[in-house]
Amino acid sequence: MNFKNLTIKEAHKLLENREITSAELTEEFFGEIKKRDKEINAFLSLAENEAMAAAKKVDARIAKGEPIELLAGIPSAIKDNILIRGAKATAASKMLENYIAPYDATVIEKLREEEAVLLGKTNMDEFAMGSSTENSAFGPTKNPVDLQRVPGGSSGGSAAAVKAGFCVYALGSDTGGSIRQPAGFCGVVGFKPTYGAISRHGLIAMAASLDQIGPITKNVDDAAAVFEAIRGNDKFDSTSVKKDWPDYWNEPIDIEEIKIGVPREYFTHGLDSEVEKSVREAILKLEKEGAKIVDIDLPYSEWALAAYYIIMPAEVSANLARLDGIRYGYSKIKNSEFGLQNLFDVYLKSRGEGFGAEARRRIMLGTYILSAGYYDAYYTRAQKVRRLIKQDFDRAFREVDAIISPVSPTVAFKFGEKTHDPLSMYLSDIYTVSVNMAGLPAISIPAKEAYNLPVGLQLIGDSFEDIKLLKIAKMAETIIKEKI
Repeated sequence: MNFKNLTIKEAHKLLENREITSAELTEEFFGEIKKRDKEINAFLSLAENEAMAAAKKVDARIAKGEPIELLAGIPSAIKDNILIRGAKATAASKMLENYIAPYDATVIEKLREEEAVLLGKTNMDEFAMGSSTENSAFGPTKNPVDLQRVPGGSSGGSAAAVKAGFCVYALGSDTGGSIRQPAGFCGVVGFKPTYGAISRHGLIAMAASLDQIGPITKNVDDAAAVFEAIRGNDKFDSTSVKKDWPDYWNEPIDIEEIKIGVPREYFTHGLDSEVEKSVREAILKLEKEGAKIVDIDLPYSEWALAAYYIIMPAEVSANLARLDGIRYGYSKIKNSEFGLQNLFDVYLKSRGEGFGAEARRRIMLGTYILSAGYYDAYYTRAQKVRRLIKQDFDRAFREVDAIISPVSPTVAFKFGEKTHDPLSMYLSDIYTVSVNMAGLPAISIPAKEAYNLPVGLQLIGDSFEDIKLLKIAKMAETIIKEKI
């Protein structure tokens, strides 16, 4: 039996029918990780004892004839900026290399309630800053589709782990595309829920008004299953929202009732011609099956990337200020002939050595943006643009049920191709950042390949219409797979 391609529902059925035990399934995945992850580097740490104990607990329940939840006994992977009590949470940074999480993130508590099996922590760009997973202090993750290429970022380790068959599903975080872009590059599904749908408690913050936890899976059904398990209001996160969610698993959406918007601004210069061809083919297939396709305008999307790269580093600067070598993080305190160094030297050396180049760049940008005389000129103005971007989407969703676009302007690029040109790297997120700026749900599903590499198709929904979006994505996934 090939366990690498198992979906959540398939694995659940095998467990319920006692065709395999959770312990056997977990052992199979650990065996695959130990055999192949040396070349991919998807995982930063494994939790074998804890995972096997959780698996055996589920097996004992099944042996007694007790019903189990859909995620029970299913092996998963967790991005290393999400806290698991007693496990390292490095955020792929030397600054937190030895940090042990003192508590579980809310999403981990929810997965434990479902009796999920947590295999370990996945690699990422340092503090989620990057689009390639080349910025990890512990080495880059490679794309399982082509080891010469990046898996995308910052949740590259989670996407690579799912694609490589190291787990059934994974959790990532998305600040400007960090779930959707690596899912697109690796040819899996990545879902970024509405801001506030899932608690961020226990997520190491990058930019708190933009960050959102979400699943990376093998299909849309699995994304819906994980979302159902981890969503909900949380007293520890004031931005999380209490809501009665509709049932994803009831009747599907009728394609002839769906209107999908195609933003003119997303199909202009900078988009690779083969990627555009793949996305256009997917749109045509949906139209042929009965979906109504209409052109729409999102005029302020032109300024989304610029506004994002003002707001995000400003919040990075504030959030990472606590990592100073005194309160938290790597500390460079030396004795000298005069005794202890002065405090400024401790800060300077601890942060200078603890943070990587990209983290230092964004901290410095953010500190400049927030400095006296520049706050109104940059940060306040960017927030005004953010409001206009949200208004663009509000107008669009009065006419359409979903918006369709590429996930990224290119397929996965080769290692080193963009590392010396930060602006070129930032442009990888040009179609994804506006979603975070507006707090909307969005999902990446595989479209037809280009250059024998995966292409991600992005579907965007209105605020808290996550279930509707997932149903539309399921419909699109089915049609595209049938027609490829």
